[in-house]
Amino acid sequence: MNDHPDSNLPPGSAPSIATQGDDSLESAPVSAPEKLAGRRNLLQLIQLRWLAVAGQLATILTTELVLDVRLPIVEMLSVLAALTVFNLASRLRVSLARHAISNAELFAALLVDVAVLSAQLYFSGGIANPFIFLYLLQIAVGAMLLRTGYIWAMVLITCLCFMGLTVWNRPLHLEELSGPGLSVHYFGGLLICFALNAALLVIFIHRIGRNLRLRDSRLADLRQRAAEEEHIVRMGLLASGAAHELGTPLATLSVILGDWSRMGPFAADPELREEIDEMQFQLARCKTIVTGILMSAGESRGEAPGQTMLHAFLGDVVSRWRETRPGHVLHYLLGETPDRAIISDTALRQMLGNVLDNAQEAAPQQPLTLRVSCEGDVLVLRVIDQGPGFAPEILENFGKPYHSTKGRPGSGLGLFLSVNVARTLGGKIEARNLEGAGAEVRITLPLSALSLREEGGEAGVSKSGMKQ
Repeated sequence: MNDHPDSNLPPGSAPSIATQGDDSLESAPVSAPEKLAGRRNLLQLIQLRWLAVAGQLATILTTELVLDVRLPIVEMLSVLAALTVFNLASRLRVSLARHAISNAELFAALLVDVAVLSAQLYFSGGIANPFIFLYLLQIAVGAMLLRTGYIWAMVLITCLCFMGLTVWNRPLHLEELSGPGLSVHYFGGLLICFALNAALLVIFIHRIGRNLRLRDSRLADLRQRAAEEEHIVRMGLLASGAAHELGTPLATLSVILGDWSRMGPFAADPELREEIDEMQFQLARCKTIVTGILMSAGESRGEAPGQTMLHAFLGDVVSRWRETRPGHVLHYLLGETPDRAIISDTALRQMLGNVLDNAQEAAPQQPLTLRVSCEGDVLVLRVIDQGPGFAPEILENFGKPYHSTKGRPGSGLGLFLSVNVARTLGGKIEARNLEGAGAEVRITLPLSALSLREEGGEAGVSKSGMKQ
């Protein structure tokens, strides 16, 4: 079936990237990935803050109960409770967010973390507390998330907090536990602080870096999709112009064939008469294709989209395909697929017809199989042939324009358009080689997308539904 080409989180992060809608392709490459990245980054801050809550609680209780160092525990636990409430509010903010998480909002969230850390250090010795170096973690996180102005503002604020703690603090007397000089508890605190900084920086920077890579990948995908949409529009304009130009010669040929069919030499010869009938049939098919192109281009948009039943729609597509391709066998297996009302759209017909045509061209003398099933709320159409299968390079570029082994101009557009129709409906088209011989093209479409839609949605499907 190697001729078919004519025919996408880090742990503990936000959900994976959702498919961007088709109604704002111009703004999507800028706004959507930034919104997703901001949301993920705020979720990373929330997770990091939960670690801070747990670490501060463990440190306070260990210092108070195990090391027997007197702390203003009520005040420190009150600050910790306030941080917990703020983090819960931040999580709710992410759940209810309908707009992008701005850099200013991330900066404000980091300022809250700096304020809480400063308060805890104030109650536990100021700069004499070995955990003073956690300010460096706040700066590093800000450097990863914020723009340049906010980063330097964060550096300035943490420096001011550091200097303020040299003057205003409640001192701890750790030396009383182990004599003069730096106590063993101080050294232990330094070690724990260093380990926390190192571990959290590695984890956080790794996750943020992955978020940024996902954002860049999403931007690249959206730019590629925008280019494909522009390519489809250009092809639509060319197809519409060609359809107009073909109208006159097709009408002329129809008149000539009608005259021939009434001429004595042709009417008296059964073989010639049969050939003329076949030519008239193929000419009528060409007119139907031209009409379909013009309708897809929007020049016959006066009629509302028709409603039909799923079984009737698929049966009609199969019947028309068999009628226009005599001599080719197509096994149609409907199975226990539930029947439901759907829209009868030209783009859907052309999409399935393109896939069947490519399968037939891959194995001209072998029967094809169209197997229909439902997986939950998803309609699954499997087109199976008994050809040689896909070449590896064709599978790798499946659905991309001009990737074909047919070696003729325009090859590779049929499946390119079909893939875009399926994608517009929220579905996809995949291909694989079968064991032994043959190949399978699998079309998955959400049943909800096949129901009657508003004019804007229907037009969006038809735009990509031009037949090759």
